[in-house]
Amino acid sequence: MSISNEKKVSFLDNLRSRLEGVNLRQNGIFLALIGLIVFFAATTPNAASITPTNWSNLVVQNGYILVLAIGMVMVIIAGHIDLSVGSVAAFIGAVAGILVVRPLEQDGWEWLPALPWWAGLIGAVIVGAIVGVWQGFWVAYVGIPAFIVTLAGMLLFRGMALMTLQNSNIGPFPDEFRAIGNGFLDKENALGTAIGLPDQYNAAALLVTVLGILAIWFQALNKRRASIRYSQPVEPRTWFYVKNSVLTVMVAYVGFQLANANGIPFTLILLTFLIVVYSLVMNKTTFGRHIYAIGGNLHAATLSGINVRRVNFWLFVNMGALAAVSGILIAARMNSAVPKAGDGFELDAISSVFIGGAAVQGGVGTVIGSMVGGLIQGVLGNGMNLNSVGIDAQMTIKGMVLLLAVAFDVWSKRRAK
Repeated sequence: MSISNEKKVSFLDNLRSRLEGVNLRQNGIFLALIGLIVFFAATTPNAASITPTNWSNLVVQNGYILVLAIGMVMVIIAGHIDLSVGSVAAFIGAVAGILVVRPLEQDGWEWLPALPWWAGLIGAVIVGAIVGVWQGFWVAYVGIPAFIVTLAGMLLFRGMALMTLQNSNIGPFPDEFRAIGNGFLDKENALGTAIGLPDQYNAAALLVTVLGILAIWFQALNKRRASIRYSQPVEPRTWFYVKNSVLTVMVAYVGFQLANANGIPFTLILLTFLIVVYSLVMNKTTFGRHIYAIGGNLHAATLSGINVRRVNFWLFVNMGALAAVSGILIAARMNSAVPKAGDGFELDAISSVFIGGAAVQGGVGTVIGSMVGGLIQGVLGNGMNLNSVGIDAQMTIKGMVLLLAVAFDVWSKRRAK
């Protein structure tokens, strides 16, 4: 009996040592995303889920949710939540409509001339940041819980969207504005024509894909070398190369599919830029470290000298600005400012963050993880739509996915104690 127990213990110890440095949660959701893609490729009629056009639509249709998820993961890591982002996005879409289009039938706005599209964009983002200032003040300096402040904001800014638009739509927007949500990099394939590439392949998309793959390997290898240099745990070599090879294949496949459609959407370029910037903010800056510290242990963060009020204030200013970007993407995509835009988006953003590995108690989460969580939701919804699954079943399945993701987080924490 003792020999058997020793064998079992030694096997578990050996398994733990082999998996040392492997983030099972993050890698698990990555494998879940791949599994969903494969499943819907096999089950949708004529493999519709993996056609070039569907990949392009998937990116564009989920872009505004992923932008919200970037800000939401920061808020949740700090131990807060924001229920107002969908309403703020609708309000900012309305503001953009007033600033850029301002049709004469919108009574009360005759004094405001229609601005150039780029000035309207800047103005809309500034208004979004002001919304964040408003909510950040109540949370950080008055001390009202973010749940209550943003619940009030959800009602307040939805009402302001209705008042701004006078319960009607504003549009259409100028072509330059619409391109933000519907445009593609070198859609005419001028680069491909110049180098003699066949017309069906968008050369700019292929070039961006290659550069993206090189960036992935450069970042992964640099991070591994740095961890080894400072004697930190690293993933087993085999796992490291297999994981990044699979990621390379995925990026290459999606890039090739986009090259066979209209090219790289501007939404994807914007999203990639935000992912890189905010990943650096969270991992390399003092502000990012303070966010993790506050969410991990608020009392210890206060005692260590972190200005908790200031960090919380700027978190909500940032969330307001990103909600503005999402609202602009929605308006550009729909070519119209609509009072009901963004309805329920706060739930999608929150779900993306928790499915992507953020902890309910705060202190844990990543920008990349929230992006994977958002893509899981997007692929799941897209696949169910293509399979003609009813909205009732879709809501049930999405609710179960969120519940199981949070349950796994709670279970894994109990196991670690």
